[in-house]
Amino acid sequence: MTTSESSRIIITSGIERLAIEGAELFRSSAVASVARTGLFTVAVSGGSTPRPMHRLLAENPYRSGIPWQVTHLFWADERLVPVTDPDSNFGSAERDFLKQLAIPAGNLHPMSSRKPPDAAADDYEQKLRRHFSRIASIEPVFDLIVLGVGADGHTASIFPGDHSAVETTRWVTAVKGGTPNVERLTLTLPILNQARRIVFLVSGSKKAVVVRSLLTDASAQLPSQRIAPQHGEIIWLMDGEAAVLLPQDLPRCIRKRCIRKNRGEPL
Repeated sequence: MTTSESSRIIITSGIERLAIEGAELFRSSAVASVARTGLFTVAVSGGSTPRPMHRLLAENPYRSGIPWQVTHLFWADERLVPVTDPDSNFGSAERDFLKQLAIPAGNLHPMSSRKPPDAAADDYEQKLRRHFSRIASIEPVFDLIVLGVGADGHTASIFPGDHSAVETTRWVTAVKGGTPNVERLTLTLPILNQARRIVFLVSGSKKAVVVRSLLTDASAQLPSQRIAPQHGEIIWLMDGEAAVLLPQDLPRCIRKRCIRKNRGEPL
């Protein structure tokens, strides 16, 4: 991975603290973005790791402290299954926090599961282009994108060896893979790497090996290592189990701005 001065690592004591730190980063990004432009544009992901954070967003202080009326919520990827399916990222988000929030329906931008994959990808790219043109943004700059990491090093639905990992022009593409092995849509590197802030949420001992590879082995060439915002920052937010194999001197290897929390080390 590219370890620029805009990279930070935050290691928490457990999944509960991970959720709190993630919700705080979400809130701070929203407040800063609205102060700057009057709008907050964010993309979120699915999977089990972000769900505790999502549930927190429906509770105070986040329910009242985030400017939901001017928040536009997109998805970094989606499994093309019905919204009622437990594997639907949008469906899970609806149940976990969206239905409890006063966010305008027009501010929610899920990926369609009702169209053929390529048509759905084209439709979502046009939706993104319309949104960013309305806010007079020359480039598709998300204020925040929250991503996960798979045990194989994939992120969003960009899998090792897939064409999506080398896409250079399209903002959205259709893929098939992962668990479950279904048709999906994913944002691509050209749009992901325009973000002002990207937060990787990673938890559990099953991710420890890939986390070590991502942060210490540049030769691994995994999709998550290709996330490198041109003008933004990356924050790796993980629990102790996911970070257990990282070398103790890693923060000094990356940059002084990296952080270890709950390890008794100075920031």
